[in-house]
Amino acid sequence: MAKTSDRFERVYSQGALNVMEIWVDRETGVNYLFHTSGNAGGMTPLLDREGKPVITSVYEYDSRS
Repeated sequence: MAKTSDRFERVYSQGALNVMEIWVDRETGVNYLFHTSGNAGGMTPLLDREGKPVITSVYEYDSRS
């Protein structure tokens, strides 16, 4: 689990060789999608169907901790 001083927390992970993860920025609430396959990887903001960033409210985040 994340230390309280960590800015980002991984909230979802799937896969072993082809890994897909969702990370939350604890300061802004913005969710990021991280994907890695072998030696390559990338991170991008997670968007909803309207193209806006998915934001986790402080209340939702605190209830997970």
